[in-house]
Amino acid sequence: MRANRSRFFTAASVVAVCIVAAQSAATATCGSANCFLVTGTAEGVNPEGKVNFDLSYRYIVQSRKLEGTHGVDEVLTPGVDFANGTLEPDHHREIRTQNTLVEMDIAWGVTDRFTLAAGLPLINQRDHEHFAEVGTPSEFFTREDGASGFGDVRLTGRYAFLVKTKNLLVGGLTLKLPTGQYRLSDSQGEINEPTIQPGSGSYDITAGVYFAHQIIPMRLEYFLSASRKNSGENDLDYRFGAESLFNAGISHNPSDRFTWSVQINARRTTHDAFLGNLVDSTGSTLVNVTPGFRIQAAGTASFYAFVQIPVYQDVNDAQLAPRTGLLTGISKTF
Repeated sequence: MRANRSRFFTAASVVAVCIVAAQSAATATCGSANCFLVTGTAEGVNPEGKVNFDLSYRYIVQSRKLEGTHGVDEVLTPGVDFANGTLEPDHHREIRTQNTLVEMDIAWGVTDRFTLAAGLPLINQRDHEHFAEVGTPSEFFTREDGASGFGDVRLTGRYAFLVKTKNLLVGGLTLKLPTGQYRLSDSQGEINEPTIQPGSGSYDITAGVYFAHQIIPMRLEYFLSASRKNSGENDLDYRFGAESLFNAGISHNPSDRFTWSVQINARRTTHDAFLGNLVDSTGSTLVNVTPGFRIQAAGTASFYAFVQIPVYQDVNDAQLAPRTGLLTGISKTF
């Protein structure tokens, strides 16, 4: 029984607050997106002394042209002129942004109820295509304005406030550090758009909560999670919009080695700001349905995969919206 309770605590907690770590960035001028969901393996509250390593790969393309909830023929977004402190309306005609992230997450159980974790974005790459200088004689197409590099590190503390036979409640607090580059230049030698950069240049705080209820212990459960991220302003006077996340789902273990799940993921981001002014074509409301599975290998190693399918997208002004996203990873506890 003690072993079963420990496995329940570990498995349910590992699901706990992947979302608390704020893995996704706000959609902004040139468009950046990431998968926002509960993975079930990446992070959580570990038993005392246990360390979990999780290596994940995320891939998502933004090429759906929207104004509000409606499809449009073109998406014109502003450019941020950091040198002169101005926003240039309708500066870019957006075509496509491909977002790729390779991340290592490490979580250490300080006690059975408290875990410290670190998220290390090893490769944060954005390949971007757009027309610049729109409406001028120098208008041109480029796919050279993307960027890649090490991203912003996240440090997280999570505590299990409630651990019962059927119920689990975990709260978490995350500090994001400005470790990624945020001043990389574009093909014209100017500071690139903020959401193309590997990092944000700001300190951000995220608070979140996760609840799970075992309908059938060790076999069937539902889970709910919510979080809120407030972003700081970087030294370029740019601030990413606040982000609110909500997830609800159900997972089933038909066997000891296989778990499937289906979840609904919602994210709301507000407008970004530059020099205190709201930036057009930033902020959105996105809702996805995400089916996925996890396969337990020998020992404590596992493989997981999720497909994130958009079901509702409402963007501020005109933006590129994400299409179907993919997240895969491997996890191992020592």
